[in-house]
Amino acid sequence: MSTHSFEDKERGPDVVAREDEVAPDDVLVKRFGSMGPLMSKLFASGVEARGVERVPEDQREEKNMWNNLLMWWSVNTVLTTLPIGVLAQEFYTLTLPHAIATIFCFAALGSVATSFIATLGPKTGLRTMIITRYSSGYVGCTIYSILNILTQLGFSTTAVILGGQTLASINPGTLPLVAGVVIVGVGSLIPCFIGYNMVHHYERYAWMVLFIVMLFLLGLGARAGYEIDAQKPFEDTGKSLSSDVLSFGGIIFGSVAGWAPVAADYNVRLPANTSSTKVFILTFFGLFIPICFCEILGALLMTITDPAYTDAFANGGTGGLLGQVLSPWKGGGKFILFLLAFSVIANNVPNTYSAALSIQSLGRPFAKIPRFFWTIVIFVAYTVAGVAGREHFAEILSNFLAILSYWTAFFIVIVAEEHFIFRRKGGPLGGYNLEDWDSPTRLPLGVAGVLAGCFGVAGAVLGMAEVWYIGPIGVAAGTEFGADLGFELAAAFAAVTYPVFRYIEIRYTGR
Repeated sequence: MSTHSFEDKERGPDVVAREDEVAPDDVLVKRFGSMGPLMSKLFASGVEARGVERVPEDQREEKNMWNNLLMWWSVNTVLTTLPIGVLAQEFYTLTLPHAIATIFCFAALGSVATSFIATLGPKTGLRTMIITRYSSGYVGCTIYSILNILTQLGFSTTAVILGGQTLASINPGTLPLVAGVVIVGVGSLIPCFIGYNMVHHYERYAWMVLFIVMLFLLGLGARAGYEIDAQKPFEDTGKSLSSDVLSFGGIIFGSVAGWAPVAADYNVRLPANTSSTKVFILTFFGLFIPICFCEILGALLMTITDPAYTDAFANGGTGGLLGQVLSPWKGGGKFILFLLAFSVIANNVPNTYSAALSIQSLGRPFAKIPRFFWTIVIFVAYTVAGVAGREHFAEILSNFLAILSYWTAFFIVIVAEEHFIFRRKGGPLGGYNLEDWDSPTRLPLGVAGVLAGCFGVAGAVLGMAEVWYIGPIGVAAGTEFGADLGFELAAAFAAVTYPVFRYIEIRYTGR
C-alpha cells in the first residue's frame, strides 16, 4: 500500500487540479454569470471568497499563532459563558467548591479534545467538517455537517436570547425583548459576512474590554457579599451528589468540546509546518482559562443571598441578576450591561461563520453557493429561533449543551483514532492524500465511521439523563433523576468499534 504525507503529491493524469483551490474568487465570478461583476466588487472590498475549498500551502499568509489563543479567549470571555456556571446551583444544587472542581475537570477534558482538532487545520488546510471525510467518507461528513449546523444554531440561539434579555434589562420597558434579540443577531452577522480575516481581526481585540468587564462583575459581586456555603443545606448527598456532578460535568464538557467541530476552521491559513504542540497549547489555554473563569464567576454570583439579588434572578434570569449586580454604579452599570449584551457577538461570530461552512460541506451543490450567502441564511434561522424561544433560555441551554456533548464526544474519538492509528506515518494508510478532499471515489466509503457513530449514539442513549428520557445505565448510575453518562459512553462505544470496522473497511476497499 502506498504511503502519503500531509503534503500534496502528484497523482498522475487522472487527478485534475481544482481551479477553485487556486483562485476561488475568480471561479465564483465566472460561475455566476451576470452576477459576476457584483461578486468581483464584493471580493475586492475584502469579502472572503473561499469556502470549504482547501487552502494550498502557497496561500497560507497567516503567521501569527497567537491569534489562535486570543480568538478563543475572546470567544469565551463573554456573557453566554456565565449562565453555564449558574446552572450548577440553579439545576443541580451544587455548592461552590463542588461546582468549581467539576468545572476544572470537565473543562480540561473538553479543552484537550478541542485543541487536538485545532492542530489538524495547519496540517491539512481543510475545514473541520471536510476533515471528517477522511474517516467517515462523504456520507459521514454530511451527517456530521448537519449535526454541526444544528449545534452552531443552538449556540447562536442561546447567545442572541441572552444578549437580547440583557439589552432589554438595561431600561426595563423601553426595549422589547424581540428587538434586543434582532439587534444582537445583526451585530453578529457583519464580521461573518466578510470572512476569515475579519473574524480574526475582531476576535484579536474583543477580549480586552470583556475581561475587564468580568473583573468588574467579580468585584461588585463581592461587594454584595458571596456566601460560599449558601447552597450547602440544599445540596444532595451520596449517589445523588455524584449524579449531579456527572450531569453538570456533561454540560461543562459540551460547552468546551462544542468548539471541536469548528476548531480547525480558524487556523487553516497557518503554514503546514506550524508546530502542532504550539497550536495545541495556545488553543488549550485560550479555551480553558476564560471558560473556567467565567463559569466559576457565574457560579459565584449565585451564592449572593441578598433578597434583591435573588429576586432579580427569579424575575429576570441571568440578565436580571447581572443588572442587579451592576446597579450600584447606576448609569455606569448600565453601560457595562450594554457592553455585556454585545459581548455575545464575539461568541456568535464563529458559530455563524462555521455553520455556513458546514452547509457548504453538505456536498458540491451547496459548496457552489458563496459562503457569505449561507451566513445570511444562518442569521435568519437563529434570529427567528431566538425570538420564538426567548422566554425559555435556561431550559434551552441546559438541554442543548448536554445533548451537544454526546455527538461531539464520538466525533472527536473517530477523528482522533483515524489520525493516530490509520493515518500515522507507517500506519495502514500512512497519511492524508490532501488533493482527494472532494473526490468521493478516492475517499473512504465511510461505512466504518457511520457504524461507529451509530454505536456512539447507542452509548449516549444508554447513559443519558435528560428531563424527557433517562437511559438504563443513567438510571443505574444515579437516583430518581439519573446520572448523565451520555458523552462518556458515546465516546467509549465509538472508540471500541471504530478501529475494528475501519480495519475491515481498509482491507476490502484499500481506502
